[in-house]
Amino acid sequence: MKVNKVIRILILSDFYLCSGFGFISPIFAIFLTQQISGGNIEMVGFAAAVYWIVKSALQIPIGRYLDKNHGEKDDFYFLITGIIIAGLVPFGYIASSLPWHIYLLQALYGLGMAMYIPAWYGLFIRHADKGKEAMEGAMESTAMGIGAGVTGALGGILVSVFDFKMLFILVGIVVIVGGLIPILFYKRIKERGGSR
Repeated sequence: MKVNKVIRILILSDFYLCSGFGFISPIFAIFLTQQISGGNIEMVGFAAAVYWIVKSALQIPIGRYLDKNHGEKDDFYFLITGIIIAGLVPFGYIASSLPWHIYLLQALYGLGMAMYIPAWYGLFIRHADKGKEAMEGAMESTAMGIGAGVTGALGGILVSVFDFKMLFILVGIVVIVGGLIPILFYKRIKERGGSR
């Protein structure tokens, strides 16, 4: 099944993102309650809330900005910047010892994803092959599900064999590598720059 290069690269990049954070998702609450001074179940809820509130509050204004300005170049730069910000967060977890460290990192994670998601969708929607939009969307969702599912199982194994520090280093590397993959289609974005 043939899809264009931009869509393939966007799906691959999202696969890395979801796979990277998939390592953490099932065991993040354990990290917070066992490794953070004063960490408890309430903190787990607040950490999740900080991420979702920051991401949700910023996504729509960022999406509106991207729709109004600079052709596709701004989408590309927001995509790369957002994923790098999100990819640096796991390295921050390594140095965290107090709840406010986690809340700050969750806010940064929310900012990164608020930049990444509207840019990613803007590029994906514009570059989807006509008549294959649903299939290409399904391919992306399938890649995300497989990545998060497999790494979710592996995350617990890695922590039990190594530790959280090693896991966070791996996650940061996987997410940032995935975030840099879209550089492969920069020339196509550059050629399409200008007003929409």
